[in-house]
Amino acid sequence: MKRLFAALKIDPDPEFTGKYGELKRELRHEPIKWVEDHNIHITMKFFGETDERKIPEIKHMLGKCASETFPIELRLSGLGIFGSSYAPRVIWVGVEPISGPATLMKKIHEDLKLTGVESDRQNLVPHLTLGRIKFLKDKAIFNRTIEKFKPIASKPVRLREMVLFESLLHREGPEYIALEKFAFIKDNSPDDH
Repeated sequence: MKRLFAALKIDPDPEFTGKYGELKRELRHEPIKWVEDHNIHITMKFFGETDERKIPEIKHMLGKCASETFPIELRLSGLGIFGSSYAPRVIWVGVEPISGPATLMKKIHEDLKLTGVESDRQNLVPHLTLGRIKFLKDKAIFNRTIEKFKPIASKPVRLREMVLFESLLHREGPEYIALEKFAFIKDNSPDDH
């Protein structure tokens, strides 16, 4: 069994990672499990523990979806939380425009359903998880800090592939291993070589 997920790997600009660093410093007193800069991604589909015999079929389906998708241009924009302000669970950043990743995400879930892989129960809203919250020591400071960093945004990034990752869980945090990369349709914009 392998713990798998398909994602769009993001390498944010230094300005964004600087702001993210500030956010982590301001909330360092809270027990939040932060995503490391090199692991930043937008999950397209979380498979969880997967029978290795199903992996070739999953790869085939992801390859098909990617081969029908043009490069996606987006920027990270807007900090939010899942859960309530009293019991937040996840700190996330949105993406805009949302249409590119949302269309790909919907296509993946629909195509995988044909192979018997169930769709995720929650709404399919592309986002980037920054931190998971165990509990809060000071809700007022936390909510003020989230409010302060709400406008966080990155410069536009152009994504040319989707990646199937294996997630290995270690005490220090997860390690993501790229099992396969699936290129999007080549377009003819000047920066595509």
